[in-house]
Amino acid sequence: MTIEHPHSAPTTKGRVVHSALGYDLLVWVLSFGREREFRDRLVRLARLESGQSVLDIGCGTGSLALAAKRRVGPAGTVHGIDAGPEMIARARKKAARARLDVEFTTAVVEAMPFADGDFDAVLSSLMLHHLPRAVREECVRETQRVLKPGGLALVVDFEKSTGKSSGVIGHLHKHGGVPLEDIVKLFTNVGCEIVESGAVGMLRLNYVLARRA
Repeated sequence: MTIEHPHSAPTTKGRVVHSALGYDLLVWVLSFGREREFRDRLVRLARLESGQSVLDIGCGTGSLALAAKRRVGPAGTVHGIDAGPEMIARARKKAARARLDVEFTTAVVEAMPFADGDFDAVLSSLMLHHLPRAVREECVRETQRVLKPGGLALVVDFEKSTGKSSGVIGHLHKHGGVPLEDIVKLFTNVGCEIVESGAVGMLRLNYVLARRA
């Protein structure tokens, strides 16, 4: 259930990306034009199943949420939230073109507009490094809250760079990364079980799959 707050625009202490077209172009470059293959890989890592309810936090322009909808099928439900209205607007257009029923809402990860235990799975892709440390903790607490008992959370993000990188990767690392052990600790601190973690196998990306106890 979505809890609407019509009289207050969502604000976040994290970095908000406003250029939707620029975001899609960057993802295309990073995935070497294989964005759909990359998203499908994340959906497999999340172990999504037909009929599940899924939330994509920091959903950007919606590509991962649409991939999730294809996996959970007509019986499943998918929501996407992002703090950038431009991202949500483009995500809605993508969903309409694809004829996929995904609900996109402008919202922040510090206070997700959903009831406790609403979702079987929560996805977070390349978003955590945009948040200050304290906000990351709030985000993970909210993720744990909206998950059903036994629900899974998949977080994918850049490894923290220990040296100098050039090109696009170097530019991204100017915005930081999140060490794998830090993501693991964030989830264990809220009582979640780590199901698995490791390298995605692309662009210094790591993943953590955690289960709400």
